[in-house]
Amino acid sequence: MRHSLIFTIPRVLAVAVPALIGGCAPAPPPAPVTPPLADRVVVHKSTRTLDLLRDGKPLATFPVALGRQPYGPKQQEGDGKTPEGVYRIDYKSMQSRFTRALHISYPDDNDRARAQAMGVDPGGAIFVHGLPNEYGPGDPPLWYRDWTEGCISVGNTAIVKIWDAVPDGTPIEIRP
Repeated sequence: MRHSLIFTIPRVLAVAVPALIGGCAPAPPPAPVTPPLADRVVVHKSTRTLDLLRDGKPLATFPVALGRQPYGPKQQEGDGKTPEGVYRIDYKSMQSRFTRALHISYPDDNDRARAQAMGVDPGGAIFVHGLPNEYGPGDPPLWYRDWTEGCISVGNTAIVKIWDAVPDGTPIEIRP
């Protein structure tokens, strides 16, 4: 009996110790969380907010500043108004004086026809963008005024979140 215990104990330990040690090994790190992608962006000019939506449900809401003449739709180049209507985010750019920028497909065919009938240039270069690069990484605690040339401005923390959540081609609806 003693002879069999001498041979049995090391065999049990040879199996049990690695199993116990393996159970104490650190778990692999969790996979990085992929933020949900928005399938629609809605800007409410009246409340100065931008909503990211997925399947009609809000993912996030951000405060915005608009063109320096925020009431009514953009009519022509230089009027300081933010467009109204349904457009698309057609490309993203980091090559601007703002932290990041998402280009809005304004003007569309209707905007161009209206401007042509008025004998004016409809304008363009309308973006959802962050603050100027020199502002730094944060967001203002409160927007005090509308200041853009017709774009939609958010804080620099917000634009990074929007950039990550909004793929090219996403519809953006700008409401009065």
